[in-house]
This record gives sequence, structure tokens and C-alpha cells, in this order.
Amino acid sequence: MTRVQNRRARARGGELDDCLRACAVHSGKVVGSIDRRRIELAEQLRKLLVVWGTTPAAPAPAPATGATGLLKRAVKGAATPAAGIGNELLDALLAVANQALKCGYDDELNLALVISDTVLAQRKNSRAGWRLRARLMEALGDDAEALEAYEKYLGLTDDDGFGVRARIAGLRTASERERELLALLRRQCPRAEEFTRGDSTAVWAEGLAAHAVGDWAEAEPRLVGALLALASDDAPVADRQELLSQYLDLRIAVDTDVTALTEVLALYAEQRRSRMRGPVADPAIGGVQWISLGEFRNRIAGKSICLIANSGRVGASSMGVEIDAYDLVVRFNSYKIDPKHTGSRTDIHATIHKHGFNWEKQVDTRLVFGGVSGDWKWSLRNRLVPGAQTCLGDESLRWPVRNIGKLSTDVWSGIPTTGFNMLYLLDFLDVSPKLDLIGFDFYESGAYRVQEAMKLAITSVHEYTSEKAWVMDRAQSVTDMRISLR
Repeated sequence: MTRVQNRRARARGGELDDCLRACAVHSGKVVGSIDRRRIELAEQLRKLLVVWGTTPAAPAPAPATGATGLLKRAVKGAATPAAGIGNELLDALLAVANQALKCGYDDELNLALVISDTVLAQRKNSRAGWRLRARLMEALGDDAEALEAYEKYLGLTDDDGFGVRARIAGLRTASERERELLALLRRQCPRAEEFTRGDSTAVWAEGLAAHAVGDWAEAEPRLVGALLALASDDAPVADRQELLSQYLDLRIAVDTDVTALTEVLALYAEQRRSRMRGPVADPAIGGVQWISLGEFRNRIAGKSICLIANSGRVGASSMGVEIDAYDLVVRFNSYKIDPKHTGSRTDIHATIHKHGFNWEKQVDTRLVFGGVSGDWKWSLRNRLVPGAQTCLGDESLRWPVRNIGKLSTDVWSGIPTTGFNMLYLLDFLDVSPKLDLIGFDFYESGAYRVQEAMKLAITSVHEYTSEKAWVMDRAQSVTDMRISLR
């Protein structure tokens, strides 16, 4: 039995009552932690227990021994829905599991595993549940089950805003290259076969001991044999990768056969790169035209522009014809098209770099916003769809509020939304005779997005109140549906 299977046997979930008890117990363990990730986990657990405690149904099981007094009060009189897991409870459980996965520690991964098993036992067609399972299996080093879960997720959605197809391709390519690498090591070091049947940990230790006394001829077969044994036993990916890295560090220092070593390093690098970011089908991003701040200004100068909110108000507006009459239509992130209400054109797609919703939709200009340059570049390389945009904003357009407006965190403490970044940019350039916001009610009417994005929380890191005040201070006219800044 592999380490992942052992963990699954210990942490097996499925029963909602048992899962909620496990969450209550874990909440007692993380309360008072100074670890930032566990502090956030404690908050998500608190919210879960509040939901559990206010769900009407049959009497709930008593909290397990070890839960704090606060948690006992939170779940006193709580109940498990008679018809299974409700939507609010499901969302709360998923929030806990996702934060536990971010923590990455064994105890938290076990908790996430219990929740994952429970969610999928209760909701077999939960897209969020299958994506959670896939990411969790990746963290546990079980590529086969991760791929299976990712495939089930894709079978339940038409939108791949999280880049799951690229993730699948990356994992499969990485597995193929790792197999090729191990086969190459087997050929280069035939004696390794002698050491593939014993305890891989002991064999590895013997190899390190031989290397320590300068006997690479005896060290290498044992090290390679241990690597082959780990692969044969389906050891977690992280364990295999760690030992591969150690082996190559040792080999680089002693190997004089540059050709053989280069062949090994090339395969190792490719499988690592594929696992991290997936294969890059088109390094040129489809021959896209990169545009700077000045070039973007020239493209929009003298044109009427409308910015369309992803709000429930827009989804029932019947303003489609009016919207399409503007020279340029700007949409955001996970926008949804219903021609009667939203119009049909999208000339500029402004999006945060963290998600890939609508990146496959053909637009003239795509502006991708991001606060950290390295993360932004990674997303462009891995999420952009070649040929889906004619023009792409370069780094001068990466983070308008901070980089162009120079509004530091001292002046604007919250993270600016995609909409505010775009609006700030257009207001700063001040070259549009007509600049209208359609349906901007700052989420008063709820979200109107592609289906896969509807589960995304309205995050608290933005300053919606401050953004609204900024807009209203500059408004020339205001109606229920339209705010005109020019």
C-alpha cells in the first residue's frame, strides 16, 4: 500500500456527520495559531460551524471531545439536512477544504481529504468537488487520481476558466517524460536492476554512504535502483522529484560524460517544466501585437466607450442594441453574453490574471491585470489562447491604479478591482468623448457571469465603497442603468 493509499485509509470520509465532527475537532486545534494560513483556516472553520449550527433539520451529533467551548456553543442544536448537504453548507465545507489545501500540512491535507470524500459522496456531480479532489490528489502526489478527477470536472462544465485542460496536458506530459528519464537511467546504469527489489530507503542510504567515501561506481547503481523502486511503488510525486534532484546534484559533480549527462538533464528539466506550467503550444502567443500605454491610447482616442458590469441588472436590462452602438465595448473577467440584454460585441476584455474565463473568446484587445510582475508573466504564458486576441497589453498596462496612477497602499489600501483598474486607465488617458458605465451597481443586484464563475466569492480584499465613491465624484449624469463620466 502506497503512502497516499495509507493516508486515504486513515482519513476516509463520506458521512456528513463524521465530517462535521472532524471539522469541529480541527477547529479546536488551530484556534490561537500564529501561522497565517491556519489563522485563515480557523476563520473558515468558524463560518462552517455557524452554518452548521443554523441549518434546520434533525438533531445534530454532539461535537467531538476536544472542541472548544465556543465551538460547542456554535454547534449546539445544530443539524444535518435531512435531504443531504445543502448549498450553503456545501460552500462552507469547500471553503474549509480549499484553505486546508493551501496550508499544505499533513493534518490539514487529511482534513481536506475527509471533506472531499464527503462532498463527492453527497454531491456526485459537484464541479467544485471534483476540482478540489484533483488539486488535493496532486498535493498528495497521486497523479493518476488527480487526472481522473480533472477529467470528471471537465465533463461537468463547458467553461475552463481555471485552465484544467492545460493542467491535464502538463501532468500527462510530465509523467511521460519522467518514465523516459527513468528508462534512460536504467540503460545508462544497468547494475541498478540489482537494487530495485529491496527497501528503497535503505538502498538510497547505502548509495549516499558510498558516495561519501568517493565510490561513485558503487553509489550510482544504488541511487538509481532506489529511484526505480520508488517509481515502481507509485511513491508520491514529491518524494520521487526530491530524490531525482538529489541524484542529479551528486552526478553533476562527478560525471565526465557530458553527452550522457545532458540527455538526462534535458528530460528532467522538461518533466519539471511540464508539471509546473503545462506544455506551451505556441511560444509566440499566436503572433499577438503587444501594445504599450501610448499605443493603447491611440487605439481608443476619439471613440465612445461603454464598460459593461457583470451585474444582475445588466442581465435583465434589454440594452443590447444600445450597448452595441458604442464604438468600443469593454467587458470584464467572467462576463456573460445575452445579446438582448448585454449586447453581442466585446472589443476589449479586461481581466485579472488569476483566472482564465473567456480568454478563448475572440477580441481585438485583451488587457490582463496583475499586481506581481512574475505571476502576471506566468499567467500570460500559461493562460493566453493563441489567436484569441489581436492586441495584448504589455507591462506598462499591467496594473494601472498602482503603476500609472501611483496610488500606493497608503493612499488606496485595498486591491483595485479589474473594473476600477480599467476605469482608472480610461479616465487617466482622457481621450474618449463618451465614457459610460452600464449596470454598475457594485453587486447590489448580484453577479451575472458565466456559469462556472458564479460560485466564486465576492472577495473582501477590494474597496468597493471607495471605488463607488471615486466613480460618483466624477459622474456627469446618473440613471438606474448608466453612469456617464464624459
